[in-house]
Amino acid sequence: MSIKKILVLDPPHPLLIDRLNNLGFELEMDYDSPVEVLQEKIQDYYGLVIRSRIKLQAPLLSKASQLRFIARYGVGLEHIDLDFAAKHKIPVFNSPEGSKDAVGEHTLGMLLMLMNHLGRADREIRAGHWRREPNRGLEIKGKTVGILGYGNMGQSFAQRLAGFEARVIAYDKYREDYGDDYAIAVSLDQLFAESDVLSIHIPYMPSNHYFIDFSFLSSFHKNIYLVNTARGLVLKTQDLVRAMESGQVIGAAIDVIEYEETSFVNLDLADLPQPFQYLRQSERTVLAPHIGGWSMEAKVGHARVLAEKIEAFLENN
Repeated sequence: MSIKKILVLDPPHPLLIDRLNNLGFELEMDYDSPVEVLQEKIQDYYGLVIRSRIKLQAPLLSKASQLRFIARYGVGLEHIDLDFAAKHKIPVFNSPEGSKDAVGEHTLGMLLMLMNHLGRADREIRAGHWRREPNRGLEIKGKTVGILGYGNMGQSFAQRLAGFEARVIAYDKYREDYGDDYAIAVSLDQLFAESDVLSIHIPYMPSNHYFIDFSFLSSFHKNIYLVNTARGLVLKTQDLVRAMESGQVIGAAIDVIEYEETSFVNLDLADLPQPFQYLRQSERTVLAPHIGGWSMEAKVGHARVLAEKIEAFLENN
């Protein structure tokens, strides 16, 4: 029986490498080859392990005649042709469970920074300014926190809010009967009517492109704080700026932006459009470089979750 080969396109945690080796796979690490080179050899592999270095689209996947699974080391699947994979019965595994705790904590941390002006206060102290009254904050206690998208990440954030004595509501257009001990399931209209805070946790897909635009933000009955630790392209930056200028959005904590490249790694901030420059210059923003699920524990967690899913797949096939 021939040894099954797996092509690893991005560096994973060693735990995943060890678990795949223990399953008897032969692993080839290729962290540099472009799509044109991969097309010449992809027919040799039983599985692919990828983070986000390249796009796995139909022209490439159509040459992968032996491919039986794709393992996405991370969460988002927007760079993988899911329609092609489904048509050819190629399962696609990802590992949101591996970073949900990191995202939940990071979202809470960004919200606390935003509502208590901690980033601004820190910068002012370092610059020699002691300003107390302008940095008087607001408590989460007593506020209504609206969560848009109640999957792994939204649930993790809700759990971490449990001790803050806030009212937590959630809307998820993809789920039914999803209310739990940490959040009340509501309609989108109720989310608009009651939220003091909007935390975004929806995945990116074409139907969610700019899902949060000016019309969406204008639908909130109160002026809100906004946190986005999901995907940049679900939020139209230009419209967020417009809503901040009008006062509809009091402040925004942004971990992801629509201008990111597929790899999410390198970005020249100075060259980005004016709406992002507004966010950079504003004292009403907290910004981070897409690190919501980037903890040391999450790196191990993604590897463990993917290994378990691949092991389960092999047991059933």
